[in-house]
Parts: sequence; structure tokens; C-alpha cells
Amino acid sequence: MKRTLTPELLDSLPPDSPEARHSRRDLRIFNAVLGGERWLRFTLPGLMRPGERALEIGAGTGELAESLARTGLLVDGLDRAPRPPFWPDSARWHQADLLAFDDWTGYDVIVGNLIFHHFDREALRMLGDRMAAKARVIVACEPARRRIFQRLFAGLCTLVGAHPVSRHDGRVSIAAGFLGDELPELLGLDPAVWRWQVTTTLCGTYLLVARRRP
Repeated sequence: MKRTLTPELLDSLPPDSPEARHSRRDLRIFNAVLGGERWLRFTLPGLMRPGERALEIGAGTGELAESLARTGLLVDGLDRAPRPPFWPDSARWHQADLLAFDDWTGYDVIVGNLIFHHFDREALRMLGDRMAAKARVIVACEPARRRIFQRLFAGLCTLVGAHPVSRHDGRVSIAAGFLGDELPELLGLDPAVWRWQVTTTLCGTYLLVARRRP
């Protein structure tokens, strides 16, 4: 299945529109079923060293980063959206376009949850170069690109009564997802400098942990 990028409908909707609210509700269900956020909450504490600060890119509503911060981790957020009203005072919120952000050197750990699949080859290489300048760890949770996962996703949408926006966006997200070593290679991570582990779950979640070699 060739990787293809198609614009997602949610990105073009007003945040307070009924369609956007329904789609965000669907996303919470999808995340719970796919388990990516649970995996991040379980995995990150073992990867971060005392005093290190993580940055969640594409943090959206801030719910994941805020839940990670409750575990005692230092997690800041980066997104084009404004700072969420519940965002803790102890954490920073960078309102900026990801490709224009220039404060990467402040972060040892980069976290991406369902964000990397939005970008083409050139943009991913740009992001990889910027993140790798300082980061010690890069963690990603993305869709795995297989047709079987599109069919499973369609069934889940029927089961939970997903909005047509969610049905469309989930299908094209899977088509833009990753397999095997694609993501670290597209990010341009040098195997001589980085070692990584990729896992694909039975539900279709692609999990990457990349660590800088000692």
C-alpha cells in the first residue's frame, strides 16, 4: 500500500463547530481503543531522566501532555492552537507552526502522537534534522499503513456512530501512516547515531522509540 497524503477535514473546521466537537469525541474513543496514549503514559517515564523536559508536538487540546504532567514528568506543548484553559502553570505552551518552531534545543525528549503522518517526505526530513540537533529520545505513535486496518477502522466507526468527518480522516490517516523503519528513515535518523525500535500492534498502531546512542 503506497503512502499517500490527503488533507484531513477536521483541520479545516472551526474548532467549536458541531462537526469538530463530534469528531474530537470520536478521537477520544479511537485513542482509547487503539491504546497509543496508554502506551505513551507507560513508556515515557522509563525513557526520561531526572530534570529532562519533554515536548509534545501537535499537542492539540493538550489532554495527553497534561495527563503526562500529572505523573510528574516535565512536558510542554507545541501546537498552532492557543494554550488550553486548563494548561498547568508549570508547563510551557508554544503556539506556533511546527515547521516554523525554532526552540528545539530546549528539549531532550520529543513526543509525537498522531502528528508525523500529516507531513510529506521533505517536511519529515526537515523535522528530523531539527529534532535530532538536541533530542536524546524521540517517541511516536502513528497509524500503521495497511488496508486491513482501514477495514477494521470502518467497523469501529460503525460501532461507535462516528461522524463522517472522523470516518474520512481516519481512513486517510491510515493511508499516510508508516510501516517498518519508514518513519525513522524519513526523519533522516542516522543509524550510527540513533538506535530505534518499531512495533505495530494488532489494532494498527505504529509505535516508535528512537534513542541517541551513548
